[in-house]
Amino acid sequence: MERDRDLEHNDPARPLKQHPGFRRIFAEGRLTLGFMFPVVRVENVMPDMTGQIDIASRIDALGFSALWIRDVPLYDPDVGDVGQIYDPWVWLGLVAAATRDISLATGAIVLPLRHPIHIAKAAASVDALTGGRFLLGLASGDRPIEFPAFRAPFENRSEKFAEGFGLVRRLLTEYFPKSETSFGSLTGRADLIPKPVAGDLPLLVVGTARQSVQWIAAHADAWITYPRSAELQRDRIGFWHGAIAQKSPGLFKPFAQSLFLDLTDNADTEPTPIFLGYKLGRNRLIEHLRVLQSLGVHHVFFNLRHSTRPAADVVEELGSEVLPLFPSLSPCTPKSSETS
Repeated sequence: MERDRDLEHNDPARPLKQHPGFRRIFAEGRLTLGFMFPVVRVENVMPDMTGQIDIASRIDALGFSALWIRDVPLYDPDVGDVGQIYDPWVWLGLVAAATRDISLATGAIVLPLRHPIHIAKAAASVDALTGGRFLLGLASGDRPIEFPAFRAPFENRSEKFAEGFGLVRRLLTEYFPKSETSFGSLTGRADLIPKPVAGDLPLLVVGTARQSVQWIAAHADAWITYPRSAELQRDRIGFWHGAIAQKSPGLFKPFAQSLFLDLTDNADTEPTPIFLGYKLGRNRLIEHLRVLQSLGVHHVFFNLRHSTRPAADVVEELGSEVLPLFPSLSPCTPKSSETS
């Protein structure tokens, strides 16, 4: 099928190992650490974004590997979550200007609610302006209230995601592509600029995007999912490795997850489950991260919305006591940069 041809991207010569943002986060057998915005306790739905740029700069200076930004177009009172409030692309620009080394990633842009050309243009722009520090995470969306506002059918978001994902890929990696999709027509007389500075830009699937694991293994550069018990995550990772072997043999495709964290003052506090994570002490967190690394998790990003301690204190403790055990990786030098 034409759609399958557009989406397949299994060339072992792909240059992602030369992408600075990818290299800082992902390597086989290694686990790195990052944070999801907002890096603050959230009470009464709306996060206090005061000081978030300062804390982003500090997280970068401490040497963490990634900062993650979310896309929440509309506030749904029934969900009670607005991410970092601000538009992800505007927020990325501010964070990019305040940081130097850390990778920046979306977790995730809701692809069926945005045109792939706009997504690709914004992603390539952030990539170029940061010297290749950007990774594009995409999702299908799961909030029914948003879709009618965009005249986007909620029921067919799986198909729109798959089609849009392939178009984003082609816009980023091909010159003057020809394409006929439900999003529009490209005749080959127009091209998207800039192109990614390393020749390609990592496309990550967040959640399942209503696709099979086999589809994700064939078309995405990494899979970003949710925390589970060690036993369930082990099974999930095994399934992922099997799908990669079948669909993308020979390629390194990382597995990453979020972790909601309430870090206590007592380093030896035993874990207590909270929403999508744990309340626990630093030493128990280190033990948990070592288990995840042994299972094949390559990156964990912390969400502090349920933290009972000031986020800045948690960041400092993690930076001094935990990060040295799971250090960020050294990015390579990008081929070019709009800011160089």
